[in-house]
Amino acid sequence: LYNFLIQKKASRSTMTQARTPLKSLDDAWVELLAQVAGLQQTELISTFDADGRVLAEAVISSLHVPPQDNSAMDGYAVRSADVNAQGAVLSVTQRIPAGSVGRKIEPFTAARIFTGAPIPADADAVVMQEDCDVVNDCEGGIRVNVVPKAGQWIRKAGEDVARGAMVLQKGERLTPGSLGLAASIGLSKLSVLRQPKVALFSTGDELVMPGDIAPENMPAGSIYNSNRFFLRSLLKRLGCVVTDMGIVPDNLEATKAALRSAAEAHDLILTSGGVSVGEEDHIKPAVTALGELNLWQIAIKPGKPFAYGKVGQTHFIGLPGNPVSSFITFLVLVRPFILKLQGVENSTPFATKSIAIKADFTWAKADKRREFLRVKRNSSGGLDLFANQSSGVLTSAVWGDGVVDNPAGQTIAVGDMVQFVSFAELLA
Repeated sequence: LYNFLIQKKASRSTMTQARTPLKSLDDAWVELLAQVAGLQQTELISTFDADGRVLAEAVISSLHVPPQDNSAMDGYAVRSADVNAQGAVLSVTQRIPAGSVGRKIEPFTAARIFTGAPIPADADAVVMQEDCDVVNDCEGGIRVNVVPKAGQWIRKAGEDVARGAMVLQKGERLTPGSLGLAASIGLSKLSVLRQPKVALFSTGDELVMPGDIAPENMPAGSIYNSNRFFLRSLLKRLGCVVTDMGIVPDNLEATKAALRSAAEAHDLILTSGGVSVGEEDHIKPAVTALGELNLWQIAIKPGKPFAYGKVGQTHFIGLPGNPVSSFITFLVLVRPFILKLQGVENSTPFATKSIAIKADFTWAKADKRREFLRVKRNSSGGLDLFANQSSGVLTSAVWGDGVVDNPAGQTIAVGDMVQFVSFAELLA
């Protein structure tokens, strides 16, 4: 018996020494994005409906914006040479509202002009109406109380967009501003890459859907499936077409069947739960049996149980079951993966989105893994820490407005400058 125990202890020691070190987040990010190429299929859609989509081709302007010189103010269009001293009096001979075209300005005359109206020929300045007085003893006259400079309050043709300029790049994810810019050059439709198709399911016999069982009737050991709600929402915000496959029981064959079904018509399978190393965690063996597992466990907290592989030709990503772990790993790894799958070019690492802010808290529990601490900016410009940083406390991600990206082995004292990443930066 003594010899048996010694051999067992030696075997455990050998296994511990041979255990593969956890992958750093930076290395995992590089490896993960190296596995994905942008989708190639395109579609032509209304500019109205293109928010969040990714451009399949560059947008080139066929006209100047604005198309001609126009007034930036309500006032009077003048020849600056006619007003070489304050108090000069000019005759007002025409009125030019937006959408109209005026006549040539004659010497010592002015045109009443409104914002956006084209500048008439020979006028080279606009004087704000506040800087002019109506002259009562001169019918249709004004007194100019400033000396205008040539070019003042005139928006030049093409100063926003020049004819032939590339206004939006291929691979750019469209924003409301982008849509307005496309409309300003006359585009009612845009060529975009198709939306990624994502199959989403959760694993766990303990999971219950809200509405299926009332809170007062919940069996012992059961929890409501919160991950399914925020992951589905995050995917839709990124412009994915989501197939919600529900909850898969903790069973190897059921997990394999769900993966096979999901791989048939999707670009990505995203799961939560079942990616740890317990006896009831079946994702790893199921994926390995049906395809390959290329990435397993990351040196971050929360979020260590993260997996990437393929089921047939379909990408697979497995997220941890703890809600904060699932939420954080989605933001730091899944989001850039999906953006690249969509065709977004030049995706940037999570760390490049951080800014230095003063910590108004103490963190004495340095971890060997890189940590993402949920924090909130306070009225003094510093950061407050959520009291409970457990990976199961989703309240921290709602109370907080971002995370501190804390290096492995790093403690934090009040007044230290830390790297803050806003949730707003990652949820757009």
